[in-house]
Amino acid sequence: MQSPPQGALSIRGAQLASESPMAPYIVEHFARLEQSRTGAKDGSSYVPLCIAENGLLKSRVMARLHACRLPPSRVLGYDSMVGAISFREALASFMERAFLGRRFAPDQIAVLAGAGTVLENVFYALCDPGEAVLVPTPSYAGFWTDLETRNGLHIVPVHSQSDDDFRLTAASLEEAFLSADRPVKALLFTNPDNPRGSVATRQEIEEILRWADGRQIHVVFDEIYALSVFGEAHFTSAAAIRPALGDRVHIVWAFSKDFGASGLRCGVLVSENEALLAAVNGLAYWGAVSGHTQWLLEQMIADDPWIEHYCADLRLALRSAYESVATALDAAGIPFVPAQAGIFVLCDMRGFLTEPTWDAEAALWRRILEECNVNLTPGSACRIAEPGFMRLCYAAEPLDSVVTAIGRVGDLFG
Repeated sequence: MQSPPQGALSIRGAQLASESPMAPYIVEHFARLEQSRTGAKDGSSYVPLCIAENGLLKSRVMARLHACRLPPSRVLGYDSMVGAISFREALASFMERAFLGRRFAPDQIAVLAGAGTVLENVFYALCDPGEAVLVPTPSYAGFWTDLETRNGLHIVPVHSQSDDDFRLTAASLEEAFLSADRPVKALLFTNPDNPRGSVATRQEIEEILRWADGRQIHVVFDEIYALSVFGEAHFTSAAAIRPALGDRVHIVWAFSKDFGASGLRCGVLVSENEALLAAVNGLAYWGAVSGHTQWLLEQMIADDPWIEHYCADLRLALRSAYESVATALDAAGIPFVPAQAGIFVLCDMRGFLTEPTWDAEAALWRRILEECNVNLTPGSACRIAEPGFMRLCYAAEPLDSVVTAIGRVGDLFG
């Protein structure tokens, strides 16, 4: 069937129809996914190392969900659009024990269909179209889609440098704030970090909060990898820094990474700002979580012994996988930034560039994709300040496939 002319759509509809908001590496991923296993026998199968999913303990999570009691009939009907009260009560207890360090009231918690939906709705309520949000880089590539596509916001990168271990400082925040050509309303800070797998110290978080207080802007802490810390670093939630979050500090978490359940679409907002929570409630109808999903997850997080063992085993599994990947990268001659958390490493591919330009990075990414059938996340998507870095996600595919893929890339430059 012939597509309608773009003139039949709104301006924004025509823009979406003509240009996907997804990054090119994601577009390539879905285009190749149908053929992902066709070359398995000759070692040329497509290996996506660009997708930040965690399948390391998938069987454990599935077994626990299968053990849940059958849902009551109430899950077939409408409930609070920001989550059933029993689910939010269970979340308050679980998040206190697991990583927040203190209890929030159920009415200070909202659940929506994934962390991306939470972020989109939160920033819709915090900012007007055209206003700016600071995002430290290297960054998760999806923030640009979450904040700019429908909200019409403008992300101002806060760049850090590799020769300073990508350290974020109040001075760099201030520089980005002053250089913005529009009002800056908020800072979006990820801890643990994606794509570096680093963990911010308590002192670093306190510095960020002091700076934001001075500028009177909101800080949204994305703590989606809070339970995925496997190194020696200690994770400190923003909730543990002060006796109260106040009206300008908010926390986002989801089941997608720590529990490898991105397909269940359940993100969580924690805030003490009653007006923000009311605004999110007004938007939640378009991003509510299935009642059946809430029922399953509620039972899972209320099972304290299972959660305790799962979190311990998750840390062990992540550490083991990371160590195998680090060994494979060393063997392949590919430098990388050491990680403490998450499901990825940031590879330093600058030595393989033909010249230190973004065009050369794009050409290198394309060469790896075409000649190795391996898809990495290019540094440009993470808004890294200098060309040549690429993110490698290692928890979505079987570990032997990941190691084989790293070997392929190494052979390309060997």
